[in-house]
Amino acid sequence: MTAVQKVTVQVPSDLLRRATKSTGEGLTATVRRGLELVAAQGAYEQLRGLRGKVKFSINLSSLREDRR
Repeated sequence: MTAVQKVTVQVPSDLLRRATKSTGEGLTATVRRGLELVAAQGAYEQLRGLRGKVKFSINLSSLREDRR
């Protein structure tokens, strides 16, 4: 199991209500999900930076033939 750190934060009640309603989960699970999304944002930005720079050597026609 990973290490856990307890934190105290001040968050607007309305924001917490909307977030927990959106996730359908409790407060802890909702905050964790939000933090995971923030942490993943850097990876998303790196992937967007690769747009148009990665060349694929895949033949689309041969891929379509495999489905038949």
